[in-house]
Amino acid sequence: MRLLLSFVFWSGVSFAADAGWIDMLPGPNVAGWTRIAIPPDKPVSDKQQWSVDSANRTLICTGDQGHEWLRYDARQFDNFLYHVEWRFTPVDTPNPKYNSGVFFRNDKDGTIWHQAQTDSGNGGYIFGQTPVNGEPKRLNLAKDRKGKFEKPAGECNDYDVRCEGKHCSLTVNDQLSSEGDLEVMKGYLGLEAEGYLITFRNIRVKPLP
Repeated sequence: MRLLLSFVFWSGVSFAADAGWIDMLPGPNVAGWTRIAIPPDKPVSDKQQWSVDSANRTLICTGDQGHEWLRYDARQFDNFLYHVEWRFTPVDTPNPKYNSGVFFRNDKDGTIWHQAQTDSGNGGYIFGQTPVNGEPKRLNLAKDRKGKFEKPAGECNDYDVRCEGKHCSLTVNDQLSSEGDLEVMKGYLGLEAEGYLITFRNIRVKPLP
């Protein structure tokens, strides 16, 4: 597919150093994060598809080295506010199905996972593979989405995932988009690679009481 070079300019301005926020931007060579294949019983590609632009404080995923997620290794989180800003680079193909995601409350290898779906206009909902009465079940809240609040490819979108106790919600560009309850009360945060060039910035988490 051919990438379109025209897109809304995205400056490297970072978030203010608000009290309680943890800056999650990886170090050089994506230090502090681990690549994990999806499904986890497969190996990841020998070629790296994640890189850090330190000058602009962005994390870039080319999306061309297989389906995987990047796990933030510092710790697991129970109650938190997880903020991610993202933008797909547009491609010149008919009806592209842009795909990536923002993971939360995952187990270590991603067998149990929860994701805020990114899709430049058709995402903005929570889904995953999660225990229901102790048994892994597929969760998909797409039909309960409160609206389509994402901006198109080439423009920046803000995602805020908030989990307190069982209740988790996703806010898209300041609009409540999806919410539901989980049995999983703690887990890892992460980001997804799934076939498209996507740039992330202002990746941060604020633990909540």
